[in-house]
Amino acid sequence: MSENRPSYHSIKELPVSERPRERIQQYGPEVLTNAELLAIILNTGTRGESVLDLAQRLLVEFGGLVGLARADLASLRRFHGLGEAKAAKLKAALELGRRLALAQPEERPVIRTPEDVYAIAGAEMATLEQEQLRVVLLDTRNRVVRTVTVAQGHVNGAQVRIAELFREAIRANTPALVLLHNHPSGDPTPSRQDIELTESAVEAGTLLGIEVVDHLVIGHGRFCSLRRLGLGFAAT
Repeated sequence: MSENRPSYHSIKELPVSERPRERIQQYGPEVLTNAELLAIILNTGTRGESVLDLAQRLLVEFGGLVGLARADLASLRRFHGLGEAKAAKLKAALELGRRLALAQPEERPVIRTPEDVYAIAGAEMATLEQEQLRVVLLDTRNRVVRTVTVAQGHVNGAQVRIAELFREAIRANTPALVLLHNHPSGDPTPSRQDIELTESAVEAGTLLGIEVVDHLVIGHGRFCSLRRLGLGFAAT
């Protein structure tokens, strides 16, 4: 079944449009997937497996970036396709990320208003050609811990699993989050599905002890806050 599929070993052998290095230079690191970022670090795959496939297999095997960060060097070395050199490079990159997250936490953005959320990713999300749903995780002081993309394509309550909205918040033990997604049409007016998704998220968050602070819909140069509009949130 795989005989007819092109086998790419290194990044240079990939089609130009699929090369993570070219994509990061053209679009910036924010638009690259976790697998693409890992592929840049790993550089080469294995015989019969592209570097992107190797990166994706890593993420699946270790349960995402959090699992990779928790894995010790010996576990990474034992993973087929890594070896000592790649495992060391990967562990070094993950350690740098961990140290950056710990460094000067007071400088992390603080969310006080919907405008603060928009300032984080609004301009970038307004340019996306596909609808994308992200979750901004907040600590006890409403500082941004990180932003996670949880869905791409058609974002509505019927196609987004509510559990996915809270997965990273539970793993990171964060007490609050903000939802934000874009409307590629440019009109940020919340749809019925947007409101239903918000209602479901707020209800689930109450059960989990994780506050859904707001849900922003991003349009071209403007946005709507569902909390500010009183949509999907119980009156307080």
